Amino acid sequence: MTHESTAVQLASSSSNTTASGGWWRDAVIYQVYVRSFADSDGDGVGDLRGVRSRLPHLARLGVDAVWLTPFYVSPQADGGYDVADYRAVDPLFGDLSDADELVRAAHELELRVIVDVVPNHTSAQHPWFRAALAGDPAARARYHFRPGRGADGSEPPNDWESIFGGPAWTRVADGAWYLHLFAPEQPDLDWDHPEVAAEFASVLRFWLDLGVDGFRVDVAHGMVKAPGLPDIGRGAQATLIGTEPLPFFDQDGVHEIHRGWRRLLDSYEGDRIGVAEAWAPTSERLALYVRPDELHQAFNFRFLNCPWDPAAMRTVIDESLAATTSVGAPTTWVLSNHDVVRHVTRYGGGARGLARARAAALLMLALPGSAYLYQGEELGLPEVLDLPPESRRDPAFRRGHRRQIPGTARGSAPEAPAGPAGGPQASSGAGPEARRGTGAGAGPQAGGGAGPQAALQTGPEAQTQAGAGDGPQARAGIGSGANPSAGPEADGQEGLRDGCRVPIPWCGAEPPYGFGPTGSWLPQPAGWGGLTVAAQTGDPHSTLELYRAALELRRAMPGLGAPEAGTGPAAEAPYRSGMRWLPAPEGVLLFTRPGFACTLNSRPDPVELPAPGRPVLSSSPVETDGRTVRLPPDSCTWWAI
Repeated sequence: MTHESTAVQLASSSSNTTASGGWWRDAVIYQVYVRSFADSDGDGVGDLRGVRSRLPHLARLGVDAVWLTPFYVSPQADGGYDVADYRAVDPLFGDLSDADELVRAAHELELRVIVDVVPNHTSAQHPWFRAALAGDPAARARYHFRPGRGADGSEPPNDWESIFGGPAWTRVADGAWYLHLFAPEQPDLDWDHPEVAAEFASVLRFWLDLGVDGFRVDVAHGMVKAPGLPDIGRGAQATLIGTEPLPFFDQDGVHEIHRGWRRLLDSYEGDRIGVAEAWAPTSERLALYVRPDELHQAFNFRFLNCPWDPAAMRTVIDESLAATTSVGAPTTWVLSNHDVVRHVTRYGGGARGLARARAAALLMLALPGSAYLYQGEELGLPEVLDLPPESRRDPAFRRGHRRQIPGTARGSAPEAPAGPAGGPQASSGAGPEARRGTGAGAGPQAGGGAGPQAALQTGPEAQTQAGAGDGPQARAGIGSGANPSAGPEADGQEGLRDGCRVPIPWCGAEPPYGFGPTGSWLPQPAGWGGLTVAAQTGDPHSTLELYRAALELRRAMPGLGAPEAGTGPAAEAPYRSGMRWLPAPEGVLLFTRPGFACTLNSRPDPVELPAPGRPVLSSSPVETDGRTVRLPPDSCTWWAI
């Protein structure tokens, strides 16, 4: 069977939201990277009106909520995660009335709206930081300003490294240093200062009053630093995030901040939620962010980072469910986002990568809890690997050591970025095959997120130091723009996050594929005509229709979604999920939930086994006589039992 014979008999309009919790416990939430979703005004950049015009696509897809990346006033040094005004919309994306109308339109379509909040750092253009640069002691107290080390203060205050590469400190004209765990345009706030907490409580209320349904908390693990800002004593610190304790991430003090935010969210009607983008060394540490009096969800990046290996997948699933169930929270599942290589490419690219990506999507949507989709994954989009250097915007691309970029001579400095409204240049040869060593474990990158990077290649890479836009310090008035005594740039992220941010295709055979009236801020590949929403709609074999069918079934089948607390015998699993693993051949995962079974064949060859029930959806055609089934390679099948 193929997925054309899906949920017609089983579908219903009701959700599986359980009696024991709110809508988020089994929600499917769709991430919109605003710059790359839909352009309404022809400047090549996606905007809020563009998002609003495409909301019917999300309603038809069957998701429950939309998460919007930052659209606030920003110099755009890091894709809007450098916020200069948290209560205003950047003219690049529209105005406040556009935000209000988008929220109202979404609610009319029964879609909830989650917006990003960026509390770890501000923009260097934020009024607070501009006052700090002018020497205002009260303003400096809201950030981490410190004297340098050494006889003349010319050494950074400690050995911390920026996630984007280079020191995490920049020296200003009067000799003081300030902390920035990301780009120099993103100075870290000092959350020990009471005015910082008061300001963000006010910001949250502003958007809650406008009607948003919750917040995705950027770098939710980073607001509190260890007392004394101690040295770490080793380099390549970006590779340690999420694997080892660090003095600038996952400090216990962040939990009091989140408790305060939970009280604020609970004071509003309508189940407003907080979602932690948090990295912690263990699943147990991550679960602390979703205790009953803290945030509602936390991203489960371990699942995203898991290789295409059934034993590893089962371990991650078991440990994730056990950790969140221990605190009464739902588990979340995610395969891609705006900071990672798209999973079609991570899983090998080409036909095999797409087959695995489709199978992984069905596996994810069958698991207990909530799922996050990244725009374009429902179209089976691959990573764009051959973007020209001059089009890239990722600030890490021009900081520190980085791997060689396809099509760039080793050791050559990339050209300055072009303007935001670049034309629809076709990326020659862009295709689904992976041509660089991302590996299945390429981790989420941050900037809007602080995740571990994929392993860096060794070798004499380019060692340029410049930010996005017009340089890391030019408009902020920060010293000379370089740290002359800081030594060589340290390893940071790979700087290649732009490949997953290429605007998505809606219709047509050539760029910009209906993205907007003219071009797109990042060039779209030639050959995406068959991947557009229009081309895939109505095709029973398309990835888009597979996602639509899966989400329809997920609502219809009582055994899917989030279980009520207390379901499932403890003897069957270390968590109360109503989920049970069954014996299966090597390379195959088989589990059941009430009235439902799921099989995943991760092998490159077909596997025959007893049919668990009646097939209702499969990522690839399956052959069954009702007693046995022949599972295709790299496939996932759902069964009614």
